[in-house]
Amino acid sequence: MITPPPVPKRITTALFSSLGAGVVPRVGIEHIVVGRKPEIEALLGDLENVAEGGAGFRVVSGRYGAGKSFLLQLLRNYAMNRNFVVADVDLSPERRLTGGRGQGLATYRELTRNLSTRVRQDGGALPAMLEKWISGVQQEVVAGGTAPTDPGFGSAVEARIHEAVNELEGLVHGFDFASVISAYWRGHQLGNDELKNAALKWLRGEYGTKTEAREALGVRVIIDDDSWYDYVKLLAQFVKAIGYAGLVVVIDEAVNLYKITQSVSRSANYEKLLTMLNDTLQGRASYLQLLVGATPQMVEDTRRGLFSYDALRTRLEQSRFARAGLQDSAGPVLRLETLKNEEVFTLLHTLRRLHALHHGYTPTVTDDELVEFMNEVLSRLGASDFLTPRDVTRDFVSVLNLLRQNPGETFLGLVKGPDFVPSRTDVLAEARREEEVPVPASAEFAAFDL
Repeated sequence: MITPPPVPKRITTALFSSLGAGVVPRVGIEHIVVGRKPEIEALLGDLENVAEGGAGFRVVSGRYGAGKSFLLQLLRNYAMNRNFVVADVDLSPERRLTGGRGQGLATYRELTRNLSTRVRQDGGALPAMLEKWISGVQQEVVAGGTAPTDPGFGSAVEARIHEAVNELEGLVHGFDFASVISAYWRGHQLGNDELKNAALKWLRGEYGTKTEAREALGVRVIIDDDSWYDYVKLLAQFVKAIGYAGLVVVIDEAVNLYKITQSVSRSANYEKLLTMLNDTLQGRASYLQLLVGATPQMVEDTRRGLFSYDALRTRLEQSRFARAGLQDSAGPVLRLETLKNEEVFTLLHTLRRLHALHHGYTPTVTDDELVEFMNEVLSRLGASDFLTPRDVTRDFVSVLNLLRQNPGETFLGLVKGPDFVPSRTDVLAEARREEEVPVPASAEFAAFDL
């Protein structure tokens, strides 16, 4: 039997703090992933395409708690480990794709605030990315035979920087973007922090008027609600030019677009989403992957969902030959199927091991007790329709916490109540006879549909 690698205490702390509150962990998520193999392989294939200069667009569709945010967070971590820059945002009434009160710009600002890389995984990576790039260019110049003390060192560095940004000038708004990057370099060269901060402020979309930007940087445009997506495409090109594999943008909680009550505003946001889909799938963007987290209702509702917008419906609806358990993973929508029985059992088994590792005790909960727990949560009213992996995980972590904090209690006593009397009933006998659900050799449990 292969022994799993040790997990650092800081990782398990973050995991159980998040899971206990029903929140998707930001770190360590790869230690508890189960299932989702087709979806993960499809998304990793997208990253390979993006690294080669392509672009991608995916809608990850799943009910609340079904695991869409988990999958998006997992891919975010995978992407950073593959040298991608990642930006993520949760949409809300204040952050949309477009809006009359600057909600689109607010989304852009949040994305740039959350820019993350392999060495800066918690956001705020933009200044570090620029400094690393400039330092790398300087090292290349030194390696070419020009010492930092040589009179031509600064000019040689500047020439290489202009070589990188000049490629952007032919794109929409590329000239001004390149001018701001050059301004940052001048601030670095002169030790002028005010100029560097002005460039960062512009790149983050924080200038309110063109006059203010012109006085600080000499540019005549600013990033606004209408143009912010063009700058996302420019940013993708730029991060590739400075040594990264590309840019991954994660837009979660898109259901907030579905909740917009005014049909005109809702349609405007759907139109913006259509533009993003068309750009990525028709080759008008490069080195860019867009991931959108949504609910099935938000996608398929023909009255006010994405399918109410005909241009989106024709692009996003699944093939008439697809069915439950059989979907085309190459399509723009990844519909999350429910976890299988074995996958849920594996998840609980992993959580049991990590919880014991985190708190430094020997696990006492048996596989049979895990089965009893699964059967117990399934027996709740409405569980067959509404139970999700998030519910199961949060409840199981809570039981493990209570068991550790109350040594006099038993696992089954907590799960089934103080009046529970153990029995030896074979909970899987009926399922075995029906031979509908394959059963892992390590456990026996009744049909469990998440």
